[in-house]
Amino acid sequence: MKTRYPKEFLYSLGSLLAAVIVVHAIWTAWVRPNAQAVLAVQAEGMRKDPNFVSERSLFVIMKDWEQESCVILMIWALAIIVFKNGSTRREQDLIDGDPVRVPEGMRILPEDTREYVRQLETLPPEQQQSLVVRASKAALARFGATRNVQDVSDAGHAVCAAEAERLDSELSMIRYIAWAIPAIGFIGTVRGIGDALAQAHKAVTGDISGVTEGLGVAFNSTLVALLLSLVLMFLLHQLQLAQERLVLDAETYLDNRLLRNLQVR
Repeated sequence: MKTRYPKEFLYSLGSLLAAVIVVHAIWTAWVRPNAQAVLAVQAEGMRKDPNFVSERSLFVIMKDWEQESCVILMIWALAIIVFKNGSTRREQDLIDGDPVRVPEGMRILPEDTREYVRQLETLPPEQQQSLVVRASKAALARFGATRNVQDVSDAGHAVCAAEAERLDSELSMIRYIAWAIPAIGFIGTVRGIGDALAQAHKAVTGDISGVTEGLGVAFNSTLVALLLSLVLMFLLHQLQLAQERLVLDAETYLDNRLLRNLQVR
């Protein structure tokens, strides 16, 4: 497990920095200039025609820093989800590949456990860190030491239970991002309403552009944040479902491919 955490940390940090650089560059070079151009066209249209109705523009909806921050966090969360989903898929493929490879009808005696443990130790280091290999090694080692099948079952399932708790705890960052996105949207709402109230005195003279701009910031930031949060929560639950299936499949593998082949003389 030692090599996984630095790799995952560096990947997470690198994906965050890449998201900040790329998204900020896009917003600076493309989104905000186009939003300003659209707003200028809309303002000119309103001056010429009091009944002018402007169309909603995606550039205007996305131009503020709250929306930019939400997109950065969304991309960061997606990168973490992709990484964890890839790890889950590789472990699932390892379970399907039957790492212990006990021939059908073969019985494992306590004296045979060392041979099967050595077989698992020949796997690549990344595969040795997987759940099914660690649980199988723990179960075989316990059987060789105690010759008790119930102890073997307890040892294997204890590894699976600990892995389930670890996987759930590692989702805390994604859960935090899923909370932070709508929170940032709410900050935009408060900021927009505050700007609109600050310009309310101009509305008395007939100039409502400041009020409408502030309200636009409030509603647009909330809209973007809620939409991104909905998508992120769906992906988070799909990842959590895949991880829970992985743990259940590992426990099923231990029961069907290992424990039922154990035999005490």
